[in-house]
Amino acid sequence: MKEVNFNGLGTALTTPFYPNGNINFDSLKWLVKRQIDAGVDFLVPSGTTGETSTLSHDEHVAIVARVMEYMYEEGAKRVPVLAGTGSNSTEEAIKLTRAAKEYGADGALVVSPYYNKPTQKGIKLHYRVIAEIGLPVVLYDIPSRCGGSGVSAETILELAHEGTICGLKWASGNKNQLKKVLAERPENFVVFSGDDILTQYAMDQGADGVISVLSNLMPKKMVEYVTALKNKEDMWECCQLEAYLSAIMEAMFFETNPIPVKTAMALVWPEIFKETFRLPMCEMETENREKLIDVLKLYDLLK
Repeated sequence: MKEVNFNGLGTALTTPFYPNGNINFDSLKWLVKRQIDAGVDFLVPSGTTGETSTLSHDEHVAIVARVMEYMYEEGAKRVPVLAGTGSNSTEEAIKLTRAAKEYGADGALVVSPYYNKPTQKGIKLHYRVIAEIGLPVVLYDIPSRCGGSGVSAETILELAHEGTICGLKWASGNKNQLKKVLAERPENFVVFSGDDILTQYAMDQGADGVISVLSNLMPKKMVEYVTALKNKEDMWECCQLEAYLSAIMEAMFFETNPIPVKTAMALVWPEIFKETFRLPMCEMETENREKLIDVLKLYDLLK
């Protein structure tokens, strides 16, 4: 098993755009610094929350490169970076993973191939080829976006025990899959919830943390929450934090991610972020946007 240094809270970074649709790297830098200052454990650029399905290959790589660059600037803090490098084309995923390795990323988050609906055999072959690049690979299983039945627990465990993958981002919602992987995983194999709202459930079962959408908006509170879950010293505190955060966790999915979180960030910090998406992603429906504003007011996030 390749050495892995991911644990706890990872932020699935959004990709800020200018009103014309170009990437706003200044806003991305602000976001990265804020996450690190808040104490998040690692960063996940160029993933689903980063709208990579609408980015060009060069833009995808540039985001990873810039995130790494920001952390090597003088006086900057450094946290591990798990770069999203998945694709429904194995060849494309190989290129993205190689680029992430070249720019110094600590690992690759590789989503199960979408649209193609490969067999379990095809999925295993996909990950084995990518693993040959030598960057630790975290498998990302999210059938709601990839189609089919997702990656079976048996496939995940086979890849884990042979050393092809070092972790799992669990976003299938399949609790039996999660329990089997946690019960039979090899030593040092990490498992993260891929849904904020299921963080406590997953960590109660033995998961190592969460790759979070909400932490873009509320990193300090998510650090507090995940730290409490890891320590398990005060379960009452954990339950209180979950109850406190549940409404805004749910609000992040009023519409397809990352539409709500990017809208919220633009509402809270209009001087830094804009409500700009690339089609087919678009601005929130008026009714849902108003609901989101009500939730943000509930948490005193709007001025």
